[in-house]
Amino acid sequence: MNSSYNPYAVSSVAEASIETRTDFVRKTYLHLAGAIGLFALLETLLIQMGLGAMFVNLLGGSRYSWLMVLGAFMGVSYLANSWAYNGASKGMQYAGLILYTCAEAVIFLPLIMLATRVDPSAIGKAGVVTGFMVLGLTAIAFTTKKDFSFLGGFLKIACLIALGLIVAGVFMPSLMAGMGIWFSIAMVAIASCSILYNTSQIMYHYAPGQHVAASLSLFASVALLFWYVLRIFLSSRN
Repeated sequence: MNSSYNPYAVSSVAEASIETRTDFVRKTYLHLAGAIGLFALLETLLIQMGLGAMFVNLLGGSRYSWLMVLGAFMGVSYLANSWAYNGASKGMQYAGLILYTCAEAVIFLPLIMLATRVDPSAIGKAGVVTGFMVLGLTAIAFTTKKDFSFLGGFLKIACLIALGLIVAGVFMPSLMAGMGIWFSIAMVAIASCSILYNTSQIMYHYAPGQHVAASLSLFASVALLFWYVLRIFLSSRN
């Protein structure tokens, strides 16, 4: 390798050397594993400390509580992504990843608490299924070497529609009850497309120094997939 080569002089990983691309992918997935580990640890601690039950009781006080939590989560997510993508220092980028992971741990509390009461084994099953799906989708993206960036427009529209349905479901509970498991299956499909899209971004469009931001985007997609796979397991149990 040329000693004068500067990996940060290129605009995307696709233009970098094979060594830089390999290092970028390795760092991205190591950070993804770290975020998943931190998420699991935080979830366990929050439940053991009794904060999970407190949070669920708080949400049960009003049908609009979940809307406030969802709004707060979206605000925190925007801030975390801003820090991770635009942070001038590595510290700010890591702060964004950690903040987003903490926010995911909190937003997951009601679902995890429900699973522990209805079917604790569903959490492990959903984790295994999610893991295999992520491995399969990652293998598809890397082996086909196809750029799935064209999915970006579809994902934006699909997520806006899904968000609209979720908000409408707060005011009209019968709407979400009517869609039931089919909504979860549709969201699993959307999350799968998101993983393909983000993996493609990792392969072709991120800059070599953006591995923290890349791991955050991928973690968000994996968390979304896990959420709805778990909901399917719980729905089938009910």
